[in-house]
Amino acid sequence: MSILNTIIERAKTTAAKLVFAEGQDPRVIQAAYKIVNDGIAQVTVLGTESEITQACRLAGVEACNFDVIDPLSSPLITDFARNFCEVRKAQDLTMDAAADIMKNRLYFANMMCHQGLVDGVVAGSIASTRDVLRASLQVIGTAKGIKTASSSMLLDLASPSPAGYSSLLFADCAVNPNPDTEQLVDIAIASANTYYTLTGKKPKVAFLSFATHGSAQHESLGKIRQAAALTLLKVKAEGLDIIVDGEIQADAALVPSISARKCPDSALKGEANVLIFPDLNSGNISYKLVQRLSDIAVYGPLLQGLAKPVNDLSRGCSAEDIYGVAAITACQTI
Repeated sequence: MSILNTIIERAKTTAAKLVFAEGQDPRVIQAAYKIVNDGIAQVTVLGTESEITQACRLAGVEACNFDVIDPLSSPLITDFARNFCEVRKAQDLTMDAAADIMKNRLYFANMMCHQGLVDGVVAGSIASTRDVLRASLQVIGTAKGIKTASSSMLLDLASPSPAGYSSLLFADCAVNPNPDTEQLVDIAIASANTYYTLTGKKPKVAFLSFATHGSAQHESLGKIRQAAALTLLKVKAEGLDIIVDGEIQADAALVPSISARKCPDSALKGEANVLIFPDLNSGNISYKLVQRLSDIAVYGPLLQGLAKPVNDLSRGCSAEDIYGVAAITACQTI
């Protein structure tokens, strides 16, 4: 069974309430209809009456089985504006300015989640990752103990990895261009949490590089080694059930036989399931290569480190992709 099928079955037990921010997109309408029809979650879609009507027609949906809210005319705007002023009190916003911001569907969706009207947000089929993340950070903020929001990609493997895993998690692939040591620690901890939440399996985290355990010397390796060491200290101090190693090459992280030759003392033993990339270039390039050159389904970017579940979509996503990310978001509400 694929990891997505497992996630879908788990999502059905959550009774989650989700908001889809971009109701003007027919792909969103198709996904929202199927999510509700399959009993995965309750869904609210944001859009004007004309947007929803046209999107339903293009999606082939004759009758909505989901709730619809127009963020431009909703009576919730006043209360949302008041709460946004409180959240952003350092900016000294006026009520009028806050109300204008709340009419932006990304901010409206995040405030619905912040206020507990829904449990999670799905957006990004039209909006950029930058815009989705900005709204989430300004309204919801980061989780306790995490300063850096990040993203991950969930890979649903067509055949098991050399260590026997049906899924892997890549991070960060969409948010932080050149994370420093402390940011890499936050990314690793958030990624481990994401992997455990979605799979129920113990996270085994590899900080990837072009060298393994000192096999090469270069200034770029310093932050990777330090990040791995600091993450291990945090794991031990907080009693987290996570295995960490780095710096380590991808083959030694993923293939037990290669690990035995290159780094027999590695705690991972070639069984990594969470791969932390040193920068956005390597992370983004790697997941796209894997996705386009193999029979692997990829879900994300999944936003991490936020106080509540918010997930981004690729602007090239299909309705099925949105469906999968929504099921993932429902699981993250547990």
